[in-house]
Amino acid sequence: MIVNMSSDATEEQIQHVIDRIKECGYQPHLIRGAERAVIGAVGKSDHHRNQLEALRAAPGVEEIIPIAHPFKLVSRQMRPERTMVEVRGVRIGGGDVVVMAGPCSVESREQLLQTARGVKAAGAHMLRGGAYKPRTSPYDFQGLGVEALQILKEAREETGLPVVTEVMSTEEIETVSEYADMLQVGARNMQNFPLLRRLATTPRPILLKRSPSATIKEWLLAAEYLVAGGNPNVVLCERGIKTFETEMRNTLDLAGVALAKELSHLPVVVDPSHATGRRSLVPAAARAAVAIGADGLLIEVHPCPERALSDGPQSLDLGGFAELMRGLAEPLLRFSTPNGRS
Repeated sequence: MIVNMSSDATEEQIQHVIDRIKECGYQPHLIRGAERAVIGAVGKSDHHRNQLEALRAAPGVEEIIPIAHPFKLVSRQMRPERTMVEVRGVRIGGGDVVVMAGPCSVESREQLLQTARGVKAAGAHMLRGGAYKPRTSPYDFQGLGVEALQILKEAREETGLPVVTEVMSTEEIETVSEYADMLQVGARNMQNFPLLRRLATTPRPILLKRSPSATIKEWLLAAEYLVAGGNPNVVLCERGIKTFETEMRNTLDLAGVALAKELSHLPVVVDPSHATGRRSLVPAAARAAVAIGADGLLIEVHPCPERALSDGPQSLDLGGFAELMRGLAEPLLRFSTPNGRS
């Protein structure tokens, strides 16, 4: 349930409601808006639900509203204002389209630094690159691990671009957090609940990719694990879902992006590289994502895609990425988007 406090509620009245929510067996979550405080009561203690509803009579309470969705804290019912996540000075969800670009895998120091310099010059806001790679085949390149993290750190120090990279297990969280500014949960790990619970306790922002078989509700419930565990800095990433289509790697669910933004206050970015699997389609998919209201893009870029150790067919070269960046203004000029960009 959501307890809306009146605009003139005192701190004592707010604290009283928080204490009563705890007594009823629920977990209180206080959100201070521009005009009033909102307190979410989250939990499974249905036995005391009537006592919770009785808070309507408490001083300072304006109304109590049931939360309609199974995801509570990430719901726009709980927080009508959009969340903005800051990553080392870069604001995701603040109105501008944030572009994260870089190779699927960090393959060498030369490869990554060349890419970082190129995407920085083209206008990227963040640097992506895989240090640990979940691969379908055990014989495929699995990433350079700590060596890749050290290279990513060097690239950040030279270019100033914040780094986002994937963390695959609870054992890697501490090490990856030493080097990365944002931790990515890959599509395969979206419902790795021990990993989500542990990431909920970290101070790093989280980029949560949607599983190719996940519904919007399942995706938002995965985000709920992170927020309920104490980490409010979560960014959702749509990267394509599995359908009957075979000509593309996945199917980009643009309607899902709009629905996620309608249901949740969290920022939503789009990965058109994985969503299509074909570099020729990445620019058009990126423009479509921006037009429908995505808060950012995750683009795979490699200085020589034909030599890439992973995902070469969907990676743009540096020239292609620069052209994409020049073309991103087009949908903004042609469309009025749901979050007010025009």
